[in-house]
Amino acid sequence: MKQLYFSGFCLEGESELFSEYLIENDFTISGFSYGAIKAFDFALYSASVGVRVDLVQLFSPAFFNDKDKKYKRMQLIYFNKDSKTYCNNFLENSGFSQEQKSKYFTEGKYEELDELLNYNWDKEKLKLLSQNGTKIEVYLGEDDKIVDTQKALEFFVDVAEVYFIKHKGHIL
Repeated sequence: MKQLYFSGFCLEGESELFSEYLIENDFTISGFSYGAIKAFDFALYSASVGVRVDLVQLFSPAFFNDKDKKYKRMQLIYFNKDSKTYCNNFLENSGFSQEQKSKYFTEGKYEELDELLNYNWDKEKLKLLSQNGTKIEVYLGEDDKIVDTQKALEFFVDVAEVYFIKHKGHIL
């Protein structure tokens, strides 16, 4: 298996932003935001069919377990009204500079946002992957305006190694 990286919502090719932290080898799966969901699900599936996965790196995982249905529905309504503006605001609130937005931006899809908002991180699945020998690392941005990093920390801390990364005027 070749090292896999899954891009975030509204993004393409942004993995270089995490080069300082990314472990690149055949047994590591990584992703940012929406891509963290995809990375985790792919790792869980791979491990279940006997494919070796040593490490899963989740950069600012899209953690909305703490948001109610009304919040999620409103986000989808705002996206439907003006998807390009919604995506730009989403990236700005994620800490992306204007230069980074112009370099990595790709307009997100309604289905991706719906999945991102409604994905339910499951501790039992995280524990199962860990029990199969896969190390899980979660990287949270200290100044993230999209997710509540304290609630994400409380959720992930007993099933993964959690790291806080300070913004340096740029993402993470």
